[in-house]
Amino acid sequence: MEWITEWWSARTPDLQAAIIVTLQIVGVMIAVIIAVALLTLAERKVIGYMQLRLGPNRVTFFGLPMLRGIAQPFADVVKLLLKEIIVPGASSRLLFLMAPLIVLVPALATWAVVPFSPDFVLADINAGLLYLLALTSLGVYGVILAGWASNSKYAFLGAMRSAAQMVAYEIAMGFALVGVLMAAGSLNLGEIVRAQQGGFGSWYWLWLFPLFIVYLVSGFAETNRAPFDVAEGESEIVAGFHVEYSGAAFALLFALPEYANIILVSLLCPVFFFGGWLSPFQGYVPDDWFIAQPGFYWLFLKTCFFLFLFLWVRATFPRYRFDQIMRLGWKVLIPVTLVWIAIEALLAWLHVGPWAN
Repeated sequence: MEWITEWWSARTPDLQAAIIVTLQIVGVMIAVIIAVALLTLAERKVIGYMQLRLGPNRVTFFGLPMLRGIAQPFADVVKLLLKEIIVPGASSRLLFLMAPLIVLVPALATWAVVPFSPDFVLADINAGLLYLLALTSLGVYGVILAGWASNSKYAFLGAMRSAAQMVAYEIAMGFALVGVLMAAGSLNLGEIVRAQQGGFGSWYWLWLFPLFIVYLVSGFAETNRAPFDVAEGESEIVAGFHVEYSGAAFALLFALPEYANIILVSLLCPVFFFGGWLSPFQGYVPDDWFIAQPGFYWLFLKTCFFLFLFLWVRATFPRYRFDQIMRLGWKVLIPVTLVWIAIEALLAWLHVGPWAN
């Protein structure tokens, strides 16, 4: 260990800082990828339980019977990596191979501004909310390119469906977050969390409840999850924009970004509306009690709840028609956000609510 200490001491402070940041980035990315794998397993087990099935119960580690099913997502990863990547002969090869990266990179880059705890965030920038909205809107370009470059009518129709749906619900989600910005008075995600200090009653979910519902529904639609998964309407357009993709390209275009975005939306719900890493008991019990202390574990528990909600909704609701989805986005959610933003401005002017000051 001495040689490590000596090597580290010989490095300049700038190089030490760069190494630490690099290790933090790698650690967060590995954690996200492992979380995606475990979420696919949880999805099958939870939905299987709701439908009176067992879910994955065969693949295990080292033949241990108590771990049956745990290794299923890792077996799926090996299967996808070993499959051949087939590029259609009539496709635009460069764009066909670029599309998965255009979808994947923003999905991973958004994690840079997420405040995991009071003391840990990769990039504590003042325009974190703006950065988040900008990057999440880039994914639609990869979807359009994937459908167009495949040179398939089914893929192109699926891409157009997905693009129209994502644009509609991005607008609603953006307006919902404008309400959060007005309440917190900051674009910094850490400051948004700190502005909700004071316990369960001081969180924004109560005063911004309609905006929270709009954000949650828009999150379902943005991630193409049931009941908004018409982009993958098997009986109509086979499998949507990714119908021509296979193997690792399919995993990069569809599986990893979609599930990473599900985890991100589930994590940002607590950050924006439920106090992030703050304790629900803050202000109700003595501050030196353990349950009153802020920490990552509160954010983790809240995120798990919303992840379960994603799975619950998928197992419960039937798929909407495309015209119903468009009507909900344009004629219901966007007007609701505009009206509530006006109400919030009036309440702030009248100094009503926990954030009026």
